[in-house]
Amino acid sequence: MFLEMSDLALQPGNLHDERVALVALLLGGGVPKAHLAAMVEHAGSAIAILAHSYRSSAAQAALFESNPDPLIERALREVDSWDDLPYAAWTVLDEEYPSLLRTVHNRPPLLFVEGNAGLMELTGVSIVGTRQATDAGLRRATKLAKELGRRGLVIVSGLAAGIDTAAHTAALDVGARTIAVVGTGLQRTYPKANTFLARRIVNEGGALVSQFLPASPPTQSSFPQRNVTMSGLSVATVVVEASATSGARMQARSALQHGRTVFLLRSLVDQHEWAQAMVDQGIDGAKAYVLSDTDDLVNRMDPAYTPQAFQIA
Repeated sequence: MFLEMSDLALQPGNLHDERVALVALLLGGGVPKAHLAAMVEHAGSAIAILAHSYRSSAAQAALFESNPDPLIERALREVDSWDDLPYAAWTVLDEEYPSLLRTVHNRPPLLFVEGNAGLMELTGVSIVGTRQATDAGLRRATKLAKELGRRGLVIVSGLAAGIDTAAHTAALDVGARTIAVVGTGLQRTYPKANTFLARRIVNEGGALVSQFLPASPPTQSSFPQRNVTMSGLSVATVVVEASATSGARMQARSALQHGRTVFLLRSLVDQHEWAQAMVDQGIDGAKAYVLSDTDDLVNRMDPAYTPQAFQIA
């Protein structure tokens, strides 16, 4: 079965054509991104979702701002440009898509990975916090990342200034592996000041991960989206410092909704009502823990993640 659009034809099951259809859906914006991966995986084909949208006049008005052919052509040019890029591209239909991330309902439909992609199948812990970190917060993030990294855990963070930078740097300094989940396309680095850190992560066996098209700039919505992905890639999230409006707080909420373990530092809980409420009341019946030490973190994680899983690849 072929989906005909003008002189373009997309064949279901063809890897290239499925990617074109998925990118067209992302560019068109008619299908909520939070649900797109689940819809495509359930249908077994992005082309099927695109065809359904195209056949429905109401959906067509929402999905395509004009004639769909230019959108498909734009998606085709985008996908063909990936051949010249130094990183892998996976859709939710690919076997390589990270198994842990696949378990969350709002997983991204598309991932780009530069560096050691195999790290996403190991046991990772997110260490996150504010960009405007205090000296004490930076020390705590550094100590935590070093101790967990020495245990063989993969340190996951977002390459932002402040706590993220401290966590990535500390992991590398003790020879551990780290994953940076970024809020831009991989052709950009944000903030620019972390360009060297991004190169160091890749060169020392880590990985950069993005769910955004390679040339995508940072946007107001891209960072909350990447926090969802960070949660999905990690067995636990640790929040070091975060305000009530911080993306780190949003990640903690997402992690609880994902069924992941969430730890909040005692200093954070003592200072912020939202953190105390997340420990006392939780989200949808799931509560965060106050982190006392790294042994406490490891002991409270899912027992399926055995010490053998902590070995650095």
